[in-house]
Amino acid sequence: MTSQTTIETAGPGDAVPGKGLRGHPWFTLITVAVGVMMVALDGTIVAIANPAIQKDLHASFADVQWITNGYFLALAVCLITAGKLGDRFGHRQTFLIGVVGFAAASGAIGLSSSIALVVTFRVLQGLFGALLMPAALGLLRATFPAEKLNMAIGIWGMVIGASTAGGPILGGVLVEHVNWQSVFFINVPVGVLAVALGVGILLDHRAENAPRSFDLLGIALLSAAMFCLVWALIKAPTWGWGDGKTWLFIVASVALFAGFAFWETRVREPLIPLALFRSVSLSAGVVLMVLMAIAFMGGLFFVTFYLQNVHGMSPVDAGLHLLPLTGMMIVGSPLAGAAITAMGPRIPLVAGMACTAVAMWGISTLETDTGSGMMSLWFALLGLGLAPVMVGATEVIVGNAPLELSGVAGGLQQSAMQIGGSLGTAVLGAIMASKVDSDLPGNWADAGLPPLSPEQLDKASEAVQVGAAPVTPETPPQVAAQITDVAHDTFISGMSLASLTAAGVAAVAVLVAFLAKRGENAEAGGGAVHI
Repeated sequence: MTSQTTIETAGPGDAVPGKGLRGHPWFTLITVAVGVMMVALDGTIVAIANPAIQKDLHASFADVQWITNGYFLALAVCLITAGKLGDRFGHRQTFLIGVVGFAAASGAIGLSSSIALVVTFRVLQGLFGALLMPAALGLLRATFPAEKLNMAIGIWGMVIGASTAGGPILGGVLVEHVNWQSVFFINVPVGVLAVALGVGILLDHRAENAPRSFDLLGIALLSAAMFCLVWALIKAPTWGWGDGKTWLFIVASVALFAGFAFWETRVREPLIPLALFRSVSLSAGVVLMVLMAIAFMGGLFFVTFYLQNVHGMSPVDAGLHLLPLTGMMIVGSPLAGAAITAMGPRIPLVAGMACTAVAMWGISTLETDTGSGMMSLWFALLGLGLAPVMVGATEVIVGNAPLELSGVAGGLQQSAMQIGGSLGTAVLGAIMASKVDSDLPGNWADAGLPPLSPEQLDKASEAVQVGAAPVTPETPPQVAAQITDVAHDTFISGMSLASLTAAGVAAVAVLVAFLAKRGENAEAGGGAVHI
């Protein structure tokens, strides 16, 4: 922003005169979609690359979880604050800074030679991603008129789906024919393109009554509360859900959230005006995002190991087998946007969560010898269910918030997803670990295999949790085959229970979806000013 600020009123669907493409809504959508594509591409590429990272860096199951959880932790802590930064200083600036930082962190991961460095730079990715994501939604909200916002969010979701679809295949090719580091380097040229488009096209938008100050104590309280909550979720599988340390962080998070809520009623310009949550629909949208992420992200974590370690697929084959899921997200997202515009979000959201519940139940029935056709059916149904939830819940949250809080609303939407993802990975991971620990000794003994010491059993259980067979090169072929059968059957039992739990979560979300309704403030986009 220059030292002199010029404010001119314009309709949300109009480009600013004399500026060419600058500020045009559809080119703005293209620009933010390229930036968001980088984040979506990274997510699916990392899922495919996890087994290769684990083997190359000799990482444990907990280390692999940290590659995901470190990213989620940074996002969850910073998203709402980052959204407020966009509301205060402009979404264009925060978007561009987020893109540059995310691309640079991706390149640093590709240069890393230890799991500690990978996790460290994943945390930095999360910090810069926190700047990027709410800003993208804030730009769309301020640029598009109410009657076109759902379609814009639908196309935005389609781009995310296309990136998700291309990620596993591109990631599989790179992992199989280059190395796992290259899957992170791919973000660098995408980031350069997003910055070039952003500099030339994006126009800063600011509501007339945009915030002019910062609630520093509120930021500190909320960040600490989010950290304690997500940290407890991440460490619970290691410490145990009954451990005092786990509950110490949970109780601390509750106390900090309570302190934050009290402070927000006292400060002149709160970080999150609590009046936002008087909207039942907005609150329902936040809960829906959490529940959807628990079911989807938690379940998908195990599916990649199922395809590669149980079915023995190459990364490319695993990516191709996930294509029905992401392909249906591509098809379903713009259709969901059109349906939500025509009939409101309630019916699409209810139908979407119902499809998600059935799909997760179907995934719980997968066996070691399940064919590609049956897998594709359940993956496609899952993608079809997720599309209207991604679009509808986003519209419900962002559309029910005032324009001057569009960044905060975008932060709420993304925070809900990241907390849900952390919760899903932690809870479903704990279910998987508990089931494997419970079943493995008996399955091992029933197969007539040599008994294991407690230390050997712990190592074997850790391998089985990712679908791998604890076989050494010296193991005789016949014994190795028996161990592999036991490992895969035990992994399947754990994945089945975790998937059934995810299906139950999605079923609860069906009931929450009945509370959703069209955004009451979506038409306020016309009140934006261009800076």
